[in-house]
Amino acid sequence: MNEQIKVLAYQPKYSERKGFELFSENQAKKVRAYHQTIPGYEPTPLINLENLSSKLGVKGIYVKDESFRFGLNAFKSLGSSYCMGELLTEKLDLNTAPDFSRLTTKEAREALGEMTFVTATDGNHGRGVAWSAKMLGHKSIVLMPKGTAAERLENIRKLGADAWITDVEYDATVQMAAKLAEERGGVLVQDTAWAGYESVPLKIMQGYLTLGLEIVEALKDTKPTHLFLQAGVGSMAAAVAAFFVNYYGKECPKIIIVEPNGADCLYKTAEAADGAIHAYDGELHSIMAGLCCGIPCTVAWDLLDQCADFFVSMPDWVAADGMRILGAPLPGDTRIISGESGASCFGLAADLLRKPELSVLKDKVGLGENSVILCLSTEGATDRENYRKIVWEGAFAS
Repeated sequence: MNEQIKVLAYQPKYSERKGFELFSENQAKKVRAYHQTIPGYEPTPLINLENLSSKLGVKGIYVKDESFRFGLNAFKSLGSSYCMGELLTEKLDLNTAPDFSRLTTKEAREALGEMTFVTATDGNHGRGVAWSAKMLGHKSIVLMPKGTAAERLENIRKLGADAWITDVEYDATVQMAAKLAEERGGVLVQDTAWAGYESVPLKIMQGYLTLGLEIVEALKDTKPTHLFLQAGVGSMAAAVAAFFVNYYGKECPKIIIVEPNGADCLYKTAEAADGAIHAYDGELHSIMAGLCCGIPCTVAWDLLDQCADFFVSMPDWVAADGMRILGAPLPGDTRIISGESGASCFGLAADLLRKPELSVLKDKVGLGENSVILCLSTEGATDRENYRKIVWEGAFAS
């Protein structure tokens, strides 16, 4: 309860902008074209909370509800499915854009053999990898850090993955997965990058472009002024931020990167402002399990360093507030079931607007009557026991 919301205003290096061409609208259309070939693809809803906007004194609040994505209750399958589609297309030397139907023919499977995809995960990414591998007709191995909820492990095992919980934290689990992939001749599909391992994470990040494209199409002529993006290692946040920079140009909304106090590696990297990556120092701790990562993705940081306007480190009660408000909306607004990581950005935006004691931070990020706020609910209730504990019992109240 002693942890506070910390808001760091950042000076993005616009003049040095590099790598953004990989996250263009044209690239997003190519990515979505692949996702559209996968059975079950549908755009997830962008919810307009009109009555809450009016009550909180802003022009608009929009929430992208990713609990509907491919029936997996989270957005992560976008990244893993596109990356694995690209990898298999390259391996088959098809010289075409990836197409799910071509990758799952009898001929393709005979040419590829049975492959094994390996990853480490806090939950949602591993579920996406396991699902993608199963859909494509291959195997998966998923390692999860200590403290992982049993429900998240079982959800991954139900998809046919060989999965278990390690006795170490996330970043060490990533290292274990990389070693295991090498030992077993598997393909590491990790959503974070480091020196010498950038190609696969980049493809995963490009997979998230479908999110951005769906959002701007749903918004039509409405232009957001504030884009709140939650970050673990930063891959999704950086991909969506780069897409918005490309799409809106000089009219791009303010980009606000949100992390838990107990895993704020991007905040610390931004705060140091010395050109180096900085890890979170200490044991990772937060109810926002999907954001409990201690070392930033290098590719993601390179992008965020060039486009993020604010970095926020916040306590767990903010995310808990978001879960409760989304789950019990004002009459006329749509209910959204959002998990601890999913509700983090909305919780922050809502608390800045409704709590007088946070008015200084509200003003710092420039929220006011003309603001159009955009948040991503990146997951549903992926740990139902903890969801009920927070929503029913009032755990992690401010």
